[in-house]
Amino acid sequence: MKGEISAMSGKTYPMSMVLNVAGVSSAAWYGNRARKEGKLKTGPKTPISDDELLIEIKKEILDSRFHSEGYKKVRARLKRRGIRAGKNRIYCLMKQHNLLAPVRAGTGTSRLHNGTIITEVPNQMWATDGKQFYTEEEGLCWLFSVIDHCDDGILAWHTVKKGDRFAAMEPVREAVKREYGSIDKGIVQGIGLTLRADHGSQYDSNDFQTEIKFLGFMYSPAFVRSPECNGIIERFHRTLNEQVISICHFRNLEEAKKVIGKFIDDYNRYWIIERLGYRSPLEHKEYLKLSTKMAA
Repeated sequence: MKGEISAMSGKTYPMSMVLNVAGVSSAAWYGNRARKEGKLKTGPKTPISDDELLIEIKKEILDSRFHSEGYKKVRARLKRRGIRAGKNRIYCLMKQHNLLAPVRAGTGTSRLHNGTIITEVPNQMWATDGKQFYTEEEGLCWLFSVIDHCDDGILAWHTVKKGDRFAAMEPVREAVKREYGSIDKGIVQGIGLTLRADHGSQYDSNDFQTEIKFLGFMYSPAFVRSPECNGIIERFHRTLNEQVISICHFRNLEEAKKVIGKFIDDYNRYWIIERLGYRSPLEHKEYLKLSTKMAA
């Protein structure tokens, strides 16, 4: 560092000596120095400005098939279009312009579930559950669905007015038929496929239990009053509620079936999930198939 020039030697005094004699700290000196006009901020130069990035963020939100996706998903979708930006930068822009997804309140449970319910490959654990929705003509109706714990893909679903044990069994039978070609006795026996369900009256009934034993499932009931145990399908139903049920007015069951069916198809194809590397359920299934072929 250079300071004042000595009259005798013509050399400069060290800046530290000048500041020490003047009784001024180095922090105060450099902090009060005027910045050079036109000097750019430090850090890497970004290929896209904040204004341009904000336009792309709004376009992504507007063009999305889904509602209120978080900043991480927005970033992942932008990346797919070749637009790269840091997650903190996207978060700040979305927060500044009120584009962030609403914060959801947590839920309590009577029993802590510390295990994992995620499987590494498909068709190791399925889950099934029912959800009610309202229609103008039929009143309360039911959706029953089956999900795979590996890729969160919906394997089968069924909408019906009366949500009894027979209606609850329909998507299970349909999922087995799609994946294994038939619903013969013992079709999934010996392959290690587990079915998880809660303690709803449909699932605890003798008819339901007899049917899954006939097909050859291993059965894994969730803890009582512990939704985390059946969390994969519970999370899907929350998504379904946020994206469809809470914002749609259904005239009748047939109309609801069409809307819910369209959403489930979009969900399987396009709903990206963070734990899957921001892939959709179908994309992740194809990714696992390709990985298996390359490893063979």
